[in-house]
Amino acid sequence: MTETIHIGNQALQELPALLQNRAFSKVAVLVDENTLAHCYPLLKPHLPAHDLIQIKSGEEHKTLQTCDYIWQRMTELHLDRWSVLVNLGGGVIGDMGGFCAAVFKRGIYFVQVPTTLLAQVDASVGGKTGIDFHGLKNHLGVYQEPQAVFINPGFLKTLPQRELKSGYAELIKHWLIADAAKFEEQRNVGLMTDDWEELIRHSVAIKAKVVEADPLEGGYRKVLNFGHTVGHAVETYMMRQPGRELLHGEAIAVGMICEAFLSVKKEVLAKDDLDKIEVFLETVYEKVVIKKDDIDPIAELALQDKKNTHSAINCTLLAGIGHAIYNQPITLHDIRESLRYYQSL
Repeated sequence: MTETIHIGNQALQELPALLQNRAFSKVAVLVDENTLAHCYPLLKPHLPAHDLIQIKSGEEHKTLQTCDYIWQRMTELHLDRWSVLVNLGGGVIGDMGGFCAAVFKRGIYFVQVPTTLLAQVDASVGGKTGIDFHGLKNHLGVYQEPQAVFINPGFLKTLPQRELKSGYAELIKHWLIADAAKFEEQRNVGLMTDDWEELIRHSVAIKAKVVEADPLEGGYRKVLNFGHTVGHAVETYMMRQPGRELLHGEAIAVGMICEAFLSVKKEVLAKDDLDKIEVFLETVYEKVVIKKDDIDPIAELALQDKKNTHSAINCTLLAGIGHAIYNQPITLHDIRESLRYYQSL
């Protein structure tokens, strides 16, 4: 992994050095209405002369249509291959801004300034970019490293509690796949933590280590997908149900319980560990209502998962808390059974 990651309340003060040292021809900042109001005022003092590109917030706008608008604005602003796009926002801005930069004129530079917990510990690190396509999550995208990532924990003060909880799911996932001691330490603390910077550093270190070992997800990097085979299917399905939409972390919390259940079913995880995972997640997240008629269409969506090969559904499971195993074959029947198990809780 080649990008430089700056973490801390002074992180934004390190941005001018990057922008000046690289002598970019132009600087543009991608924002939505929320980050323009709450986060841009904190970033602006650290920027040289620049232009703003504003889009609408929300997963429903993470589409080719929005990309079309971004590319149009980049063209109108005369950005060239020596320009830089600063992505100021959560996962949607980071994923889509990175994607637009990576393909504009065959690739211009971009910098990630993640403003949500989800983006700070997951989406901004690792070089994945992408957008949704016809309702399928992150169906189009490329691997492209940013020039740097600037993570300011102070941005978390601008978040609604629901957004903070959504990002927290990815921290829990990192502990479950790679650090049993951290899981044990934090499961009795939860969102009451008073040191987000330490938790962010710890989580970013886990993801960075995995990504460095497998930059293009040829194998080991798939451990990061724990909770995401079922979770992405739930998220995609609910995205199509007006009034039932879920944030990413809310869906991944469902997926982690379902996939921990499948780990027990496959006899690689102890039932006691499943109980610990359930209790922790249930203290943080409200139960998602999954109706009987939802189960089959959710399971079918798992067939579109990017980790699948030769029509086989590949899942990451737990062989104990802190130890993930990838490329584990599961069936539609398994997914349906896991969703029924979640229903029963």
